[in-house]
Amino acid sequence: MGRGKTVMRRIENTTSRQVTFSKRRNGLLKKASELSVLCDGEIALIVFSSTGKLYEFCSTTSMQKTIERYQKYNKEVQENSQQLKYEAVNLAKEIENLQTSQRKLMGESLESCSLDELQTAETQLEMSLLNIRTKKNQLYREQIEQLKQQHMTFQEDQLLEENEVLWEKRSGITHFYVENKSLELRNIMIQRSMYLIDYNFDDVLAAKPH
Repeated sequence: MGRGKTVMRRIENTTSRQVTFSKRRNGLLKKASELSVLCDGEIALIVFSSTGKLYEFCSTTSMQKTIERYQKYNKEVQENSQQLKYEAVNLAKEIENLQTSQRKLMGESLESCSLDELQTAETQLEMSLLNIRTKKNQLYREQIEQLKQQHMTFQEDQLLEENEVLWEKRSGITHFYVENKSLELRNIMIQRSMYLIDYNFDDVLAAKPH
């Protein structure tokens, strides 16, 4: 039968508590020593018993130097933490101011605004509107230029297609003309050949004795 799970609470029996403390203290000191040797870590361990007796382990030659190093590091952490808190507070204030300014620009929460604040908000809106219109006009001009370029490209493509069609038609007409001329020349040559045959035949008949 295996050991039961140890309940994590104070041991009421004094003898058992002292025995457990001694065993676990020795195990803790051993683990600290092994960790410093295996991992080359700087370790300082301080343990006080319930009677006030001190037990300590330090992987270096000076416990005081390790404690001072810890205190210096802890001080830097606290200073960094304070700086982060200060920055967080400032960021929260900036966000709140931006949200308030946004609400005013939207025409909300104007009850507490003075005349100067309203004038400033109006000026900001006018500048924003001017920037928006300028950007919109710029985009319009860019789109018009793109459409012109696309139209010119389309016209060029269309002209190229029409040119190719005309060249195909011209090639067909030229081919037809050449074929007709070839056929005409062939017919002329045939007619001449027939004429020569007939002429020679007549000469033969004329030369033949009756």
